Amino acid sequence: MELAEVAPFNKLLGLKVHQRSPERSEAELTVREERRGVLHGGAVMALGDTLGGMTASSSLPAGGRTATIESNFFAAVHLGDTASAVCIPLHRGRTTVVLETRITRGDGKLAAIVTQTQLLFEQKE
Repeated sequence: MELAEVAPFNKLLGLKVHQRSPERSEAELTVREERRGVLHGGAVMALGDTLGGMTASSSLPAGGRTATIESNFFAAVHLGDTASAVCIPLHRGRTTVVLETRITRGDGKLAAIVTQTQLLFEQKE
């Protein structure tokens, strides 16, 4: 099991990771009762941001890290539904990666698009 699948925050969210690679990551999140009937915008952002970070960091050398420096999202996913997310890189540069995460509802309709820029930097010792 990969670190991304067992990270404490991902477990707290209830995130189910299906795929992680430098070219595509996929995960899903079920809307539970404690989320008040709809997937909160913060949870949508957490889903998109987590997948963006996983995708951006999957090609880094040991000790490399990323940080989100910009992101946008919209829409709602209702109680009992599942938000499915697919993240792909749009641009890979020397110091940044721009990623797009498309989040859909169980009926296949688009719930959110999270476009984010991840800053790449080396871990200081």
